[in-house]
Amino acid sequence: MAGRTHTVTNQPPPLTGYDVYGTDRALVAAVERHLAPELLGEARGELSALGRSAGAAQLQEWAEQANAYPPRLRTHDRYGRRIDEVDFHPAWHRLLGKGVGAGLTAAWVRPGGHVRRAAGFLVWTQVEAGTCCPLSMTHAAVPALRADPELAAEWEPRLTSVIYDRELRPAPLKAGALFGMGMTEKQGGSDVRANTTVAAPLAEAGTYTLTGHKWFCSAPMSDGFLVLARTAGAAEEDGPTCFLVPRVLADGSRNPFLLQRLKDKLGNRSNASAEVEFDGTWARRVGAEGRGVRTIIDMVAATRLDCVLGSAGLMRQAVAQAVHHCTYRAAFGGKLVDKPLMRNVLADLAVESEAATTLALRLAAAYDDGSERERALLRIAVPAAKYWVTKRCAPLVVEAAECLGGNGYVEESGMPRLVRESPLNSVWEGAGNIQALDVVRALRREPAALNAYLQEVGAARGADHRLDGAIKGLLTELADLGEVEARARRLAERFALVLQGALLVRFAPPEVADAFCASRLGGDGGAAFGTLPPGPALAAIVERAAPYA
Repeated sequence: MAGRTHTVTNQPPPLTGYDVYGTDRALVAAVERHLAPELLGEARGELSALGRSAGAAQLQEWAEQANAYPPRLRTHDRYGRRIDEVDFHPAWHRLLGKGVGAGLTAAWVRPGGHVRRAAGFLVWTQVEAGTCCPLSMTHAAVPALRADPELAAEWEPRLTSVIYDRELRPAPLKAGALFGMGMTEKQGGSDVRANTTVAAPLAEAGTYTLTGHKWFCSAPMSDGFLVLARTAGAAEEDGPTCFLVPRVLADGSRNPFLLQRLKDKLGNRSNASAEVEFDGTWARRVGAEGRGVRTIIDMVAATRLDCVLGSAGLMRQAVAQAVHHCTYRAAFGGKLVDKPLMRNVLADLAVESEAATTLALRLAAAYDDGSERERALLRIAVPAAKYWVTKRCAPLVVEAAECLGGNGYVEESGMPRLVRESPLNSVWEGAGNIQALDVVRALRREPAALNAYLQEVGAARGADHRLDGAIKGLLTELADLGEVEARARRLAERFALVLQGALLVRFAPPEVADAFCASRLGGDGGAAFGTLPPGPALAAIVERAAPYA
């Protein structure tokens, strides 16, 4: 029984029982903008249903359980037999099953599939980002497998299925399957050409045995993995080859897939990331020998876009929690949301979040379009977006947690989980330097990529003088590519900011576009959030970001 002094006042209610999709005005607007009219009705229904699930108290409880009881490695059974399995809490399976059932691996086989799936992925990240890893890799494996039509015909229907089948058994006996990926090794990291795993050919054409290791292999309980290895006898100058490694062989036996340990990670704790050894592991070649990087690059590009989407989702949830708290919390004679300085902080966070969402959905729409111009745009815009949006995630989430004061530092608020998750997407699928250098590589090797980018931002020229100035400044930087590697981060940042500004000027409410261009392009803002030019428009920006219908 509570004491008489323990009456709880001035505390916000939990942010539950709401539609995570329908209350995200920037996301809804992007979906409406990029989907064909004949697809909108069905998409609205699906995304709103997913949004209501994501906002339900039950799913929030499952997310807490999946993190409180992280995966556990079992290398052997009770009799000493090697089994190499990972046990997950039931909440993990429930969440992953809902993600699969929502079509978050089915983009390649649906009209408008990438925009619909991107919106759903952004929503689902806000429930529990750990399950998004296997969803992302399964989705991204499809274009890599299409390098081998026979393999694609066998696996693609299972990878794009909406049925979650968690049991380890031969793939032909499963209605749905998940995929993982293993490229990095401890001596190489992002330098995948330093790969030392060796593939020895077998009598059957296209089949090999692998011997070696992978330093990072996420979602090790998946049904199959795309990995890189060097074929036996390959010349020093030859690159690695891509292989498909099934977890269970056709006869029902376990493929040698020796899990050495699970990583003890800063965040993403509900998801297992393992070190794995291959010792006579059966594999099927995907694509040509020595062309593994080229084969797997489309998978990498798709997972990089998911890093952008994942960061945008984390940012959106952090902003929603901050605005919600400040709407209910009173201090110094009024609601926090009405205090000019707090309103500036919230508006600044909201602008950053909307810019991330708008850019991410534009890139998803380019996948749906599939034209030569859109593919060229993706070549330069995906690494630039991956570089910038994922780097903005951590400072935004930390600032949003600070809006809750001490409450935001307490686990029960959910904000510490977002904080721990926030740096992850910047590291996965190539850290910042890799992305920045990829932008430079596109500039040097693919003129069509820069042309497509300039056409995209050029559509907004003349609408805002600060954007026009930023475009001019970028062109000046590009006129001299001397010492370009040392300037690669600067270029990647400018590419992303100018593209975000152009999209907001064209599609966002005037107050959002004006605040972005003033602070991010025009120099009228500080290094910390909460330094926007003051004015009445800030209230409208915060209201737009509120997680209420």
